[in-house]
Amino acid sequence: MNQLINAPGRLARRMLPFRRKPRARAELPFFAVPAAAIAVLPDPAAFRQTLLRLIAQASRRIVIVALYLQDDDGGREVLGALHAAKLRAPGLRISVFVDWHRAQRGLIGKQKSEGNAGMYRELAARFGPGVDLYGVPVQNRELFGVLHLKGFVIDDAVLYSGASLNDVYLVRHGRYRLDRYHLLQHAGLADAMAGFVQRHFVGSDAVRRLDLAGVPSTKSLQPAIREFRQQLQRASYEVPPATLTGGEVAVTPLLGFGRSDNALNEALLELLRGARERVLLLTPYFNLPRPVRAVLGQLLRHGCRIDIMVGDKTANDFYIPPGQPFKTIGLLPYLYENNLRRFARAHRRHIDSGQLNLYLWRDGDNSYHLKGLFVDDDVAVLTGNNLNPRAWSLDLENGLVLRDPAHLLQAKHAAEWAALRRHAVRLSDDRALENPRRYPAEVRRLLRRVNRVRLDRLVNRLL
Repeated sequence: MNQLINAPGRLARRMLPFRRKPRARAELPFFAVPAAAIAVLPDPAAFRQTLLRLIAQASRRIVIVALYLQDDDGGREVLGALHAAKLRAPGLRISVFVDWHRAQRGLIGKQKSEGNAGMYRELAARFGPGVDLYGVPVQNRELFGVLHLKGFVIDDAVLYSGASLNDVYLVRHGRYRLDRYHLLQHAGLADAMAGFVQRHFVGSDAVRRLDLAGVPSTKSLQPAIREFRQQLQRASYEVPPATLTGGEVAVTPLLGFGRSDNALNEALLELLRGARERVLLLTPYFNLPRPVRAVLGQLLRHGCRIDIMVGDKTANDFYIPPGQPFKTIGLLPYLYENNLRRFARAHRRHIDSGQLNLYLWRDGDNSYHLKGLFVDDDVAVLTGNNLNPRAWSLDLENGLVLRDPAHLLQAKHAAEWAALRRHAVRLSDDRALENPRRYPAEVRRLLRRVNRVRLDRLVNRLL
């Protein structure tokens, strides 16, 4: 964060992706998944229990993709379970993919270390080979993009969540970071998601094992990373033709990478534009991309009801409570709250009428990491995409679009939304947010500095 505040304007140019010719829009292909095979898990404890149970029962394959697998009790529990599964079933194929940069550094604000990769090598030496752990470098530097793909494929099950793997996501020591958790049982969908990483990750010279000694430097991989990025620009999930019959939901896995010709971004915008009555949007960091803000404004003008839930700044994973040493990264929750304040002020009339409902989630000292979209009663999007400019153009993202014309999942979605609202309050207007004059002195000083040189726009684009 300190580097970013002091960075020159040339950083913005690094955000520009490879340009590609736009492709013609087509109907989204899909897997026909029985509605009964789609479950919504209620909380982080159920997510952890389900993940460990599936790992313990696995017989053919385990493919885990996450931003990181942390060197803490939660991460060690999962990695230990993977090694135990391999010892139990020697024929089991296990692959774990995490972000290359995130795996090889310590936590922000902590002392320098070899990062989570040290644990990977430690456990591989203790238990032996069989759990292949790969680092995926989406960009040459973490600041300009990370592996943000989601999904755990275990045999024919897809456990989909925006969560990574550590203590707080797995509620190991009382505190939790809330996400969404869905379990889909479908062989075709599992094959498509596992097949994607096998084709595009394992076969790339840029993607290297982190559980083995002799990990190459990022600098030595730069030509391979560039080729890898170009490959990802053209990549997609393989989805064969299907027809929808009674009792089934259409599920489409989509990839998102780059600013243009981004299948996930295009689908999200198309779904929003097609909204007739209601949109429900979930994001952990209120920093919506300009195209999304524009479509939401159009929907409000046309009378569509919009509900947006975001975490309170104190439920942001970058929030630093008063009394603790302040670091520059702690400015982010206040920047996001300022974004929300401006949005609420611009749409005060819609808030007053009840057409726009802005919810702030907070539950003690726990944090909020939800993302996703509901459109009317027949479309839902499960995704790790934070719905911010960084996700829109820098990170490698994916998502599952669920189209449910028969409203088979309506009760499950309604129950999920009702559970979320138990720890949320609706904003009456922009003045219900904390007055910036009451922010901590260090926050006020940094905000003045950022606003004075107009770096807030660049910060919003990169973080």
